[in-house]
Amino acid sequence: MTQEPDRYAVMGNPIAHSQSPRIHALFAAQTSQPLEYRALLVEPGQFATAARTFQDAGGRGLNVTVPFKPDAWVFADLLSARAERAGAVNTLIFEAGGVRGDNTDGPGLVRDLCGNHGYKLAGRRILLLGAGGAARGILQPLLAEQPAQLVIANRTAGKALELALRFNDLGRVSSCGFAELAGRQFDLILNATAAGLDDVAPPVPDGVLAAEGWCYDLMYGHEPTAFVRWGWEQGAAQSLDGLGMLVEQAAESFHLWRGVWPETRSVIAALRSG
Repeated sequence: MTQEPDRYAVMGNPIAHSQSPRIHALFAAQTSQPLEYRALLVEPGQFATAARTFQDAGGRGLNVTVPFKPDAWVFADLLSARAERAGAVNTLIFEAGGVRGDNTDGPGLVRDLCGNHGYKLAGRRILLLGAGGAARGILQPLLAEQPAQLVIANRTAGKALELALRFNDLGRVSSCGFAELAGRQFDLILNATAAGLDDVAPPVPDGVLAAEGWCYDLMYGHEPTAFVRWGWEQGAAQSLDGLGMLVEQAAESFHLWRGVWPETRSVIAALRSG
């Protein structure tokens, strides 16, 4: 008798663009795991109902994307330390004892930068652009790598300050508005803003990227993002998009669900090739 596949999904709004079903199908084939994975559109305000319906129908776990990561944080019965700190959940694991929530975004970013690209975060001067949910999800894993400093810059400086205060017990974290960046330099600039949705780069002054500095956009697309293009214009040694982070955070979710680690580089290459 053929084993019925375990059911997983990603919930978000919008969701049609999601690469997650393809990524997890590749992971499942590679590791011989019996699962199916779908993308589900959820209307605003309906996340808890949709998640509970999916669980009650036998679903084993969910990925959660914009705008529902804070809703998933509330929905979970038990939170990992990194999800608790981030205030956002992107992975739910349905277990007999309840719903476990985790956030794999930060580990995915660090694994892509350090594992796939050979970057060393320790001792670096890091600039993080944006102070929303994407930024919150990556701060703890970044600070665990012991950079020399991490500055959070945001259009609304107060939001950046609030985030810096929330994480400053983990390392040297400070904050400012975009205009206050003039005259400063950083080894790595990470874009966690939503500016790329409008195909524009955040208003960062010229000269902020140090010689041989790197740029990394948490967003990705079929064409280079506006921030990746900005990095090239600033003479970045590397200017990368977030496709590798997407695959690496998915691999972490897959491991939480299935107990096995998929190999990621071939999956990244498959997505790059279209």
